[in-house]
Amino acid sequence: MIKGFPTILRFVPVLLFAFSVSSAFAQAVPASPASATSGSPAPVAAGNQAQPTQTSPAQTSPATAPGQAQENPDQQYTITRQVNEVDLVFSVTDHHGHFIRDLQQSDFALLDDQKAPERVYSFTQQTNLPLRVGIVIDTSTSIRTRFQFEQQAAIEFLLQIVKPSTDKAFVMGFDVTPDYKQDWTNSLDLLTTGINSLRPGGGTALFDAVYSACRDKLLTARGTEPVRKAIVLVSDGDDNQSHAYLDDAIKECQRAETIVYAISTNVSPSRDRGDDTLQKIALATGGRAFYPKRIEDMPVSFAAIQDELRSQYALVYKPADFKADGAFRPIYLFCHNRGYQVNVRKGYFAPK
Repeated sequence: MIKGFPTILRFVPVLLFAFSVSSAFAQAVPASPASATSGSPAPVAAGNQAQPTQTSPAQTSPATAPGQAQENPDQQYTITRQVNEVDLVFSVTDHHGHFIRDLQQSDFALLDDQKAPERVYSFTQQTNLPLRVGIVIDTSTSIRTRFQFEQQAAIEFLLQIVKPSTDKAFVMGFDVTPDYKQDWTNSLDLLTTGINSLRPGGGTALFDAVYSACRDKLLTARGTEPVRKAIVLVSDGDDNQSHAYLDDAIKECQRAETIVYAISTNVSPSRDRGDDTLQKIALATGGRAFYPKRIEDMPVSFAAIQDELRSQYALVYKPADFKADGAFRPIYLFCHNRGYQVNVRKGYFAPK
């Protein structure tokens, strides 16, 4: 990631997909002024995406200049990055919450800042991009009675989802302050030790914790290749100690291009204010919130997150009329089959 550029614009967010064969997208060239400013999605053909391994010199970033390209045998393709590219990762579910994995680019429509994208570089199903995930666990006094079970569920999740050859994770607990127990690593032993070393006690500064995780860890969690970035947040959603506000935490997640999956530890019969907070964070970042009815059901929520991370689509595109002004650019991505729901972040901040 380019330092100083919180979101290198690799947000796959708004893709006004549906492009026709006759459209400029189908020929991998910039859209015509009419299509770029109309504000309505244009049909998308499968042939509109550029081949990642055939990037022209004009599209090659300094990190992948001729003679310096690096091949990674663990990845199926390579995508070079530009400052004005958006990398969007999203999932699609039906009304039962089941993941839809076999959709094509033409099944979607996208708007970035109310305009169709100028160009789509790639569209990938069931992406195998490397994973960068933060395990962020509430260690406040309110969750003391169920804390050990939460630890074990989080450990099992990491053992299942992290591939040491490509993925990395970190572990953070929080009460009044964030407490990093394990920095970025691909060692499952170190991650397990980090989770086991967490101890409950104190108040709750949820917003500060999410803000810190994104600012200090996930804003810089990218090398020369794109990755999927996510936070798995285990908490009851209550906050009584933060200096940051809810909007601050959400915006920092969007700057860091990070999806938040929240698992509520509130097992009372009804949802409360904290559950609504978790829902707001998850929806704004393209993730989901889970509400186990019993603490024993928490592994089911972790399994659902694992399933989603393996059922994502990746889209890389160039926004129309892009300005590096630091402004927030909303994304509107939907599936033509309105029985399907697209889980995607609501937008991103342009670099400044």
